[in-house]
Amino acid sequence: MVEITEEFLMDDRDRARDILTRLRTSGIRVSVDDFGTGYSSLAYLRELPIDELKLDRSFVFPMADDPRAAALVRSIVDLAHSLGLRMVAEGVEDTVAYDQLTGYGCDQAQGFHICRPVPADELGSWLDGRRVPAATGLSRRPVSSADR
Repeated sequence: MVEITEEFLMDDRDRARDILTRLRTSGIRVSVDDFGTGYSSLAYLRELPIDELKLDRSFVFPMADDPRAAALVRSIVDLAHSLGLRMVAEGVEDTVAYDQLTGYGCDQAQGFHICRPVPADELGSWLDGRRVPAATGLSRRPVSSADR
């Protein structure tokens, strides 16, 4: 997966389309990072070969206290899905935001609620502690406050 910014998409749309098409032809998926903070022209969502939107954290923070912000996030998730795109939310720092996003059908979340930065030498043991045998059909265990 390659992450690009909205600014990259809008600077030269024809060049961006060519580069993104070549990436996709090579089997590389494309994610638009910090969605909603740049030019936010919805036309490129239809015109350009992208696979995923990463909603900027500035949309996630106010959801719990602002019904309009929550409605906007829900609408963006619905829009992404209606276009066949995966939706990832950045800046998910608490259970309230995580639960709201899950309820909206957001595909993935990133942020301190999931995990704080882990030093490279501890990453292996961190991953081992989260593995669930595939045969059980269970998803990964939920993050507890002890994990943060």
